[in-house]
Amino acid sequence: MNLNKLKLLFMLFVILGTSGCITYSFTGTSIPSDVNNIYIPFFPDRSQSGLGDLSDRLNRALINRFVNQSRLSLSNDEIDADAVVEGAIQGYINRPFSIAGDQQANFNEVQITVRASFQYSKDDEPLWTKNFTGSATYDVIANPVEGEIEAAAAALQQISNNMFNDAVSSW
Repeated sequence: MNLNKLKLLFMLFVILGTSGCITYSFTGTSIPSDVNNIYIPFFPDRSQSGLGDLSDRLNRALINRFVNQSRLSLSNDEIDADAVVEGAIQGYINRPFSIAGDQQANFNEVQITVRASFQYSKDDEPLWTKNFTGSATYDVIANPVEGEIEAAAAALQQISNNMFNDAVSSW
């Protein structure tokens, strides 16, 4: 039994001792050396969702991803930027996802579609232009209003993550 405790203690020591040495991050090691900042304008909301802050939420999520998870800084205008991510919120759907026994929806799904492009300022054409879709469900019975807002936020977070990952994969 003492041998098992000793092995466990040794393994714990090794894990804790090396955990500071092993890191994984998008700190900019693969970002082209001439790309130092990014411009992320507000994405207009063309979805007619009725939620007035979708554009603001998406903008904050994108800034968080591109600035906090890379060495890029945020540019205040497109002219001074080395890269640009821009687009528009194109679609918003809130539909029943799960139906209870009484034929009433008990969960709804929010689905948001954003059309976006990523371009280096020195290039004539975007690296990519495509649609990104995010979705999340919420409990209609327990929390209909706040649930929809939280589901929309989760869908926008998915979209910003996917946009960031697509940009990073091209670096």
